[in-house]
Amino acid sequence: MEVYARELIPQLVAQAPAGMRFTAFVSRALAAERDGPWGELLPAVTVPVDARSRPQWVLGEQLPLPPMAMRRRVALVHSLASTAPLWGRFVRVTTVHDLIYERFPEAHQGIRDKGMRVLVPLAVRRSQRVIAISQCTREDLVRLLGADPTRIDVVPNGFGATRHAQPLAESETRRRLRLGDRQVLLSVSAKRPHKNLLALIGALALIAPEHRPLLVLPGYPTWHEAQLRERAAAVGVTGDVRFLGWISGEELEGLWAIARAFVFPSLHEGFGLPVLEAMARGVPVACSNASSLPEVAGDAALLFDPEDERAIAAAIERLLGDRAHAERLVAMGRERARLFTWERSARLTLASYERALSVGTGAAGA
Repeated sequence: MEVYARELIPQLVAQAPAGMRFTAFVSRALAAERDGPWGELLPAVTVPVDARSRPQWVLGEQLPLPPMAMRRRVALVHSLASTAPLWGRFVRVTTVHDLIYERFPEAHQGIRDKGMRVLVPLAVRRSQRVIAISQCTREDLVRLLGADPTRIDVVPNGFGATRHAQPLAESETRRRLRLGDRQVLLSVSAKRPHKNLLALIGALALIAPEHRPLLVLPGYPTWHEAQLRERAAAVGVTGDVRFLGWISGEELEGLWAIARAFVFPSLHEGFGLPVLEAMARGVPVACSNASSLPEVAGDAALLFDPEDERAIAAAIERLLGDRAHAERLVAMGRERARLFTWERSARLTLASYERALSVGTGAAGA
C-alpha cells in the first residue's frame, strides 16, 4: 500500500484536469520524510498520528482527519488503504486492496483483524465509489461483503515500485547478504501464512541438493517466521534459506539483479505487485495460479498449484534448468509489465473521482 501511494500520487497530480487541486493528509513520520511526493508535488497536512501503527492511523482517520478536511473545503477524500473516514461533509472514494482478513483470519491477529472486519465493510458502504485493484478483489467485494457492483471501479496497479536506488555490485551484494556463489531464488513477500512460504520451503527440499538454489526471503520479521525456520530445519534446508529482515533499496535492487528466478507461491493476493516488479526487472517468474495472480501474470510466468509442493518444485527446476524457456519468459514478462503503468492507474482513478463527484464540484483531497 505504501508503494501504491508513492507511485500513484505523482501521476494523479500530473494528469489531473485544470482546476483540480490536491492535498495529502499524512502522518507525522511521513511529513518529516524528504523522499515522498507529499510536500514537493502537493501540499501536505500532518495528521497527528504514527502511521506505522495501523490502529493509530485508523484512529486519526476517524477523528482528526474529517474536520481537517472540512476546514480545507475538500470535496473528495480518497482513502488509499482499504479503510476510510466514516463521517464528514465530503465525497468518499476508497481503494480496497484485498479482503485477506476475511479469507485468512490468521494473517492479521488481534485488534487489527477485528478492526478490519468492522471498518472495511463500513468504508465500502459509505463510499460513493470503491476502487478495486483487480477483478479478483472486485469479485470478493461483491461476494463477501455484498458490495454494489455498480459502485466499484477496477483500477489495476502499475508495475510496482520504480527503481529509486542503484543496485549494489554483485560481489558486494553477495558479501553483505552472505549468499556465497550460489544461484539465488528470490521470493519477496510478507512472512505471513497466506503467502504460503511453508510450502515453498517444502518444495525447496524436494530439489536435489546438487541443483538446489539458495532461497532468499527478504522482509520484516513476523511471528510466522519462527514457523518458517522450524519448517526449514525439519526438512533439512536450513543452510539453503536466507531469512533477511529489512534491507536497503540498493540491497534489494542488488538481489533483483542477481536472482536467477523469482517465485511467488501466495494462496491469495489482491494484486501481486512483486510479480510485475520481477518481470519489469527481467527476472523469470513462477507463481501461484490462485486469486488475482493469473490475471496479473498472464502467460508470462510459469503457473503452479500453490498447494502442491511437487508442482512448485517442478516450476523452480524448469526456470533454473531450461534457460531457453526462462529467457522467453523474461522477454514476455517485460512486455507484460509494460501493460501495467501508474499513468494508466491514475487515469482510471481520476475517472472514478469524476463519477464520485457527479453530485458536486470542488477541490479534491488525496
